[in-house]
Amino acid sequence: MRSYWLYARAILWMAATLPAQLSIPRKRRQLSPEAFAEFIHSIGYNFSRSHVDFTGSRIHVTGAERIPEGAVLFVANHQSYFDAAVFLGYIPKPLGLVAKAELQKLPVLRRWMEEYQCVFLDRADIRKSAKAINRGIEILKSGRSLVIFPEGTRSRSREMLDFKAGSFKLATKAKVPVVPVTIDGTYMILEDNNGFIRATDVDVYIHEPIPTADLSPEEAAALPQRVRAIIRAKLL
Repeated sequence: MRSYWLYARAILWMAATLPAQLSIPRKRRQLSPEAFAEFIHSIGYNFSRSHVDFTGSRIHVTGAERIPEGAVLFVANHQSYFDAAVFLGYIPKPLGLVAKAELQKLPVLRRWMEEYQCVFLDRADIRKSAKAINRGIEILKSGRSLVIFPEGTRSRSREMLDFKAGSFKLATKAKVPVVPVTIDGTYMILEDNNGFIRATDVDVYIHEPIPTADLSPEEAAALPQRVRAIIRAKLL
């Protein structure tokens, strides 16, 4: 099955959710904060699960019990287009994504991502990037968790690219724990198969959280490489 069927399905999904999106102001008024949050969460959860199910793949999560209460910064390697769906559909915690700024050009998707309190990061513009980091810090301080892929782009393999250290300021400035996550196998669904979809098993390993509230300046500077080594160890 060619990947264009997958992208077509995503476009059709966005179109199908437009009525629900138009109902957001009304639901925000009528529902309790908890019920409204569940409504928003259900949109991303259902899409992500169905998107993975469409490929026939199976997601195996280990270590979910290690996720602490309160806001955390999930830090993961980035193998595939499907990594965001893994977090939204299979990690048992409300969260937003730190995503590339280009996604803002997709109006329906952008609105859902804004409701998820996602952060759009433009690494080509230093001023916009700093503004996005500050926004992410505010979100974390408010109690919402975020996910970052510090490689900045998909590796499309089990190999890992270098981490961009600046995004770790999200955790150290907000003083929330970093939770390293190893994703192993998402690239085999699509990227490693010449544009064809194939069913595969994906392992998601959630590591022990790393507190950041009391890190020394030297420990904070070493944090990106420390987290990268933890994530990579499960891929060796």
